[in-house]
Amino acid sequence: MTVYIDPPTWPGHGRLWSHLVSDVSYAELHLFADGLGVPRRAFERDHYDIPRHRYADAVRAGAVEVSSREVVRLLHAAGLRRRKGSAAAQPRSA
Repeated sequence: MTVYIDPPTWPGHGRLWSHLVSDVSYAELHLFADGLGVPRRAFERDHYDIPRHRYADAVRAGAVEVSSREVVRLLHAAGLRRRKGSAAAQPRSA
């Protein structure tokens, strides 16, 4: 299982955030996030939002550090990218 995380550079709600993604499936991503204790509400379309203070936890658990551009490239290459507002962005099971 390989999941990827970008640096915590995305501001929101007074914090900085990272994006945790899979290049295989949402099921793989959910399994990894569950293992970290990340709530499902942190899942947004095609990634989990991970606060800066949990970044090191994700890396220790095996997430591979990549750039934000690489996160987007991985999602596109895997066919897992869901754009905001598109019909494909609607939640679906695993």
